[in-house]
Amino acid sequence: MTIRVLIADDQQLVRTGFQMILDAQPDMEVVAAVADGAEAVSEARRLRPDVCLLDIRMPKLDGLEVTRVLAGPGVENPLRVVIVTTFDLDEYVYGALRSGATGFLLKDSGPTLLIEAVRAAAAGDALVSPSVTVRLLQHLAQPKRAVPAMNDPLTDRELDVVRLIARGRTNQEVAAELFVSLSTVKTHLGSIFAKLGVRNRVEIAAWAWESGVVS
Repeated sequence: MTIRVLIADDQQLVRTGFQMILDAQPDMEVVAAVADGAEAVSEARRLRPDVCLLDIRMPKLDGLEVTRVLAGPGVENPLRVVIVTTFDLDEYVYGALRSGATGFLLKDSGPTLLIEAVRAAAAGDALVSPSVTVRLLQHLAQPKRAVPAMNDPLTDRELDVVRLIARGRTNQEVAAELFVSLSTVKTHLGSIFAKLGVRNRVEIAAWAWESGVVS
């Protein structure tokens, strides 16, 4: 199955570079490469790509607004969005995470992480660069809003999984660190998704830092 990707970035050099990297993969095809947020929304709705790779700062609509429109709360059949950013945009990354992005990485992360992030998003998972997770979310660890009490609290083992997810661990790494099977990790994740009312691992990480579960 070919992963269809839309790239949105106002820098032509970035668009061209990302497209060359992704089109060189046997399982990927860039179906659109656009320079502004309004065109990103239009083309994403028209083409329904498997993954939208978005910059934060773009003309007309920024990456946050595009993410909310395509993947935000209440969006029917949301698309999968990966945000590409830099560390000097902490508050924007946080906003993207809360707006429905399934992952984010640094622009200088290199081809390998870019490819892995697209594949993870296409599979319904998320790749969050460990350096981004720890440095960015730790910087934002002070709660930005009150975290409501849960009717069905997480179990101790589910909290263990949440802490590892918040530090950027993959399912395989979580399984290894907790000495459980991969299927057990996936079962815990399903329960965590339901209890927290979140849709992806990035939102789990955000909840963990907001609520003080990770510090």
